[in-house]
Amino acid sequence: MSDRSECAARAFSGGLNCAQAVAGAFAGDYGMDEAVVRKLACGFGGGLAHTDRTCGAVSGAVLVLGLARGTAVPGDREGKERCYALVREFLRRFGDRHGSVDCTALLGYDLSDPRSLDAAREVGVFSVRCTLYVRDAVEILEDILQGS
Repeated sequence: MSDRSECAARAFSGGLNCAQAVAGAFAGDYGMDEAVVRKLACGFGGGLAHTDRTCGAVSGAVLVLGLARGTAVPGDREGKERCYALVREFLRRFGDRHGSVDCTALLGYDLSDPRSLDAAREVGVFSVRCTLYVRDAVEILEDILQGS
């Protein structure tokens, strides 16, 4: 495990959501204020705001890939495609490791259902599984960014 993945896991355990923990861990590398990045990532936690969608750790990683290798130039199709290829690589690796990139499939609880969300909290699924997903997202990102 890398130091960055452990820092991200601690940030998650300390009260940030999964997307904030992953994206925030890379903010300084790209000249971004960590608090601003955390704000940008806030709505992505819990499977897009507890709506039963993409894992927040995955969404946070996609934000980082955009910061690291994205383009802001209108009409830069090649730049977009290079970033998209890295995102697809991240999704493949995370999915291969965990069987999915979707929050409900990863947790076994539908966070869009308040009763299911409460049950997930009750059994501590976030502290066990999500901490692992945050660590793994950071490690996969580090590997992809080093190779691109």
